[in-house]
Amino acid sequence: MPGAEIFSNTETPIVTSTTSTGGVYYNARLDPKNYLEGPLSTNPATRLRQMLARPGIVVAPGICDGISARCAIEAGFDCLYQSGAATTASRMGQPDLAIATLNDFAAQMVCGINPTIPVIADADTGFGGPAMVGRTVTQYAKSGVAGMHIEDQVQTKRCGHLMGKQVVSREEFLTRIRAAVIARDAIPGGSDFVIIGRTDSAQVLGMEEAIERLKLAADAGADVCFIEGVKSKDLLESTVAALAPKPVLVNVISGGLTPPFTYKEAEAMGAKIIIFSLVSCVAMVHAVRAAMQSLKKTGTDFVSAQGMDPKSFFEVMGLQEVIDLDARAGGTAFEVV
Repeated sequence: MPGAEIFSNTETPIVTSTTSTGGVYYNARLDPKNYLEGPLSTNPATRLRQMLARPGIVVAPGICDGISARCAIEAGFDCLYQSGAATTASRMGQPDLAIATLNDFAAQMVCGINPTIPVIADADTGFGGPAMVGRTVTQYAKSGVAGMHIEDQVQTKRCGHLMGKQVVSREEFLTRIRAAVIARDAIPGGSDFVIIGRTDSAQVLGMEEAIERLKLAADAGADVCFIEGVKSKDLLESTVAALAPKPVLVNVISGGLTPPFTYKEAEAMGAKIIIFSLVSCVAMVHAVRAAMQSLKKTGTDFVSAQGMDPKSFFEVMGLQEVIDLDARAGGTAFEVV
């Protein structure tokens, strides 16, 4: 698989293609020091790079649809994570067992609710070979996604917190990373899209192999390293130290392989991004179960509604923004709602 290395002796990066898989990728334009100063960009990918380059941990709650995205934004979060498991469950009512495709994921993107807020999206294994990985990057970037993670599980993958995982070879994993980087760098105008390399190999081949894979992924151009299923504080801290200065992402799922770190604890351990993959969809299961059971028992939804009438619900979904836009354009359809 041809690789790509970017070197710069001038203000304009020079791109040279090579058939070697060796060497370390470098793109002067994407150097973190370029994102340290200035106001936060309205471009979500650029904004995510600014957040990664500056102090503080990036906290991204898992969302699965427009409702969960609205609730996360209402709560004040400035970055969102579109979980593959949550999207598969919300869109298809299925478990996270390689059932959803690129089209399922892309159709669920909710980046337009607030286009300035970065959305990090799960891309599973890239949904195929290098060409499909490249297509995934292009589709995600066009949808307004700020960055994505791509993993080293086999195509018949599963949730990273389930047992029985299998992973591909180092070289196949690196082929996926290189394909993603090449596709990102081919986007006209120079994209800031963030590539996150994820390994699930810790539970299969051990921590040493997991860290080595992430080091190689970083050399191949991954902007962030994601080790799935890290089982202790000491292991997270040692992973951060081994991969420095690359930022490290940690995934916390209640009852999963990783301890229930708070975002402040994760920050103290050196993590740069923390995602809570299932926070919204698990809460939805509890809430909807309770509402359905109440309806079945009482014959009414009065209790579960908790006083929220239709207009109040639509206000959470951005009703006033739509009314204001219509009025500013000279419309009169929504003068009374």
